[in-house]
Amino acid sequence: MEPRPEKRNNGRNYLIVALLVLVGLNVLQLYFWYQEREMGKTKDVTIAAKTEEVLATKSKLDSISAQLDLKIAEIQKLGGNIDSLLKVKDQLEIDKRNLRNVNNFDDRKYTTRIREYESLLSQKDSEILRLQKENGILTAQNKTLTEENTGLRGEKQALSDSVITYSSRNRELEQKVTLASALRAENISINALNSRGKENDGGSYKAKRLEKVKVSFRLGENALAQQNEKTVYIRILDPTGAVVSDMATGSGEFTYNGKGMVYTASQSIQFNNRRQQIDFVYGRGAQRFNEGRHVVEVYAEGFKIGEGEFTVK
Repeated sequence: MEPRPEKRNNGRNYLIVALLVLVGLNVLQLYFWYQEREMGKTKDVTIAAKTEEVLATKSKLDSISAQLDLKIAEIQKLGGNIDSLLKVKDQLEIDKRNLRNVNNFDDRKYTTRIREYESLLSQKDSEILRLQKENGILTAQNKTLTEENTGLRGEKQALSDSVITYSSRNRELEQKVTLASALRAENISINALNSRGKENDGGSYKAKRLEKVKVSFRLGENALAQQNEKTVYIRILDPTGAVVSDMATGSGEFTYNGKGMVYTASQSIQFNNRRQQIDFVYGRGAQRFNEGRHVVEVYAEGFKIGEGEFTVK
């Protein structure tokens, strides 16, 4: 019966040890939590300080950028060279963009860079004063020359007015002559050709029998038109307004009213002013003409000289 008190004592000792271990672990955990909180506070303070430095630096760079813009405008107005200042402006913009990365901010580097920019602005103040002085001398010289030339202004203006008037009248005359010399396509007809070469007229044709179209017209007499080699173009527009063309079979592009236009076919002719007959034969190979109204436009020497139409059923 004597061993029983000893067993109770051992159990009690184990319980005390376990409680002490738990207390120790809690104390240790509390210590780590405290350390982590303090480190977080320190980090927040550091980031806040660095952010404040970045904002102050950005404000200085913005001010320098505004001053630099004024210097560039002033020197350019006075006729000075601004190439080097434009390069400095580009570098300044790069420095401002780099400020977005707060973690890589180097206060000493930016302090040095700001001093360099401020020194440059001071140098440009001296250059502006020099240019203003030089321009003042030039202004005085120009004033003297202006006074000396006052007597010639009236005659020069009268001569200039006469030249302008003559040039305007000459241009008007040239335009009238050019328009009058334009060719005219008369009696335009569009006939159908089948696979055997049989020609049908009437202006309305069935798609399955329409292998090719024959565009025919005469060039009207015009005494003002030069009798030389000329290029005549036709454009066939399908019912959607698209140009019927195939670069592989002779289609291409020409200039009309200053713009490039695709043509269906072209041919060179020797204009003789004798109402000569011009014929174009155009086929689409295995591809049929679309059903609907087609428009045929005729061009030569930068002018639209005629228009006809046919219908495919």
